[in-house]
Amino acid sequence: MRRTTPTTISGYLARLPPDVRATLTRVRRLIKRHLPAGYRETMNWGAITYEVPLRRYPDTYNGQPLCYVALAAQKHYASLYLMGAYGDAGLRRRLQEGFRRAGKRLNMGKSCIRFRQVDDLALDVIGAVVAALPVSTYVAIAQSARTRRRR
Repeated sequence: MRRTTPTTISGYLARLPPDVRATLTRVRRLIKRHLPAGYRETMNWGAITYEVPLRRYPDTYNGQPLCYVALAAQKHYASLYLMGAYGDAGLRRRLQEGFRRAGKRLNMGKSCIRFRQVDDLALDVIGAVVAALPVSTYVAIAQSARTRRRR
């Protein structure tokens, strides 16, 4: 039997176990509350993504919209991708310090925070990091990175 990837956020959430759905729904609400204007919520990469529409920034390295934040359920945990913290050392430090101050363990790869429940997260600092980069600033960071790589 072939597994299909949900194309809508409601379809994606409906497939999750109730406890995972509740966790992702709470984090999704937090993201939407702090997300600067101009980003678009959609399903992409098998995750709920908040991205820069191609009409705003079409010159991406892979032809896909530029991802700013993504939220996904994995087999044993959930993932919150904060690409702004990946691309900006100051935001990454802010995130690390915020988790430390909150007494939370930051389980983070380059851009992915792994967590099992909402209580694992320092919600105030995540909201602040999500709110930190307006679309124009994030696009400028992406353009600068592409320019550096081309040299």
